[in-house]
Amino acid sequence: MFDPTARVGRDTSLLSGELRLAGRLDTRFFKLLLAVQASGSLQKAARAAGYSYKGAWLVLENAGNLARTPLVASQTGGRRGGGSQLTPAALELLQSWQQLQRRHQAFLAEQDAWLLAQPQLAHLLRSLAMKSSARNQFAGTISAVSPGPATTQVTLDIGHGNTVTASLTTTAAQRLGVQAGQAALALVKSSEVVLISDFAGYQLSARNQLAGTLSRVQKGAVSSLVGVTLPGGSVVTASVTNDAVDALGLAVGQPVTASFKAYAVMLAVAT
Repeated sequence: MFDPTARVGRDTSLLSGELRLAGRLDTRFFKLLLAVQASGSLQKAARAAGYSYKGAWLVLENAGNLARTPLVASQTGGRRGGGSQLTPAALELLQSWQQLQRRHQAFLAEQDAWLLAQPQLAHLLRSLAMKSSARNQFAGTISAVSPGPATTQVTLDIGHGNTVTASLTTTAAQRLGVQAGQAALALVKSSEVVLISDFAGYQLSARNQLAGTLSRVQKGAVSSLVGVTLPGGSVVTASVTNDAVDALGLAVGQPVTASFKAYAVMLAVAT
């Protein structure tokens, strides 16, 4: 039997959508109907669909009022101790929903295939779809790969003359199959970013040094989130103690450099 509550699309799908009838009959409602059909018990069906018993009754009663016909028929007593069954109207509604779900799935799959045929758009959507606790996420194209016996240096071109270099184990690089021209994401925790407002004639060993303009200082109880806008509009966020903000005299509009080591960069590539 087709499951009307099944997830639409594949895990790698770029497109998703919820089917809803009459503005209120959604997947959860039809999961309730399906559970009533399977169990013959509204109480069990309510639990399966995530409703309270009273909530299930109310939603079915309201839907029945709008449809001008009951959707569930209840029996009390008898040899089986009573129970609940879907009415012919509910069965017809459930069957229509299942057919619509199939057509909806086919539509989403067709549109997803079109999106995947647009490389730039697909890369953008994949980048936006990734969820990570890392504050800094930069999308780009791998411009250089320098393999070594133990570690591999991977440079990501993030546009407007900016690059980010990641240092990862050669085993990890081989597992990811990194190569020049491949789309990838660089992830960096804000706590790994060091801000420099004046080099005073010194040079840093940190591989990544991105010069920009301080665009935001958001103070908290102990630390501040400081945003540095790079040429092209990308923003690097650093987590800095309030004492450091005061000591450096950080202010919006000030030129600063956001620096972080290559080993602090996590690299993600599309599968």
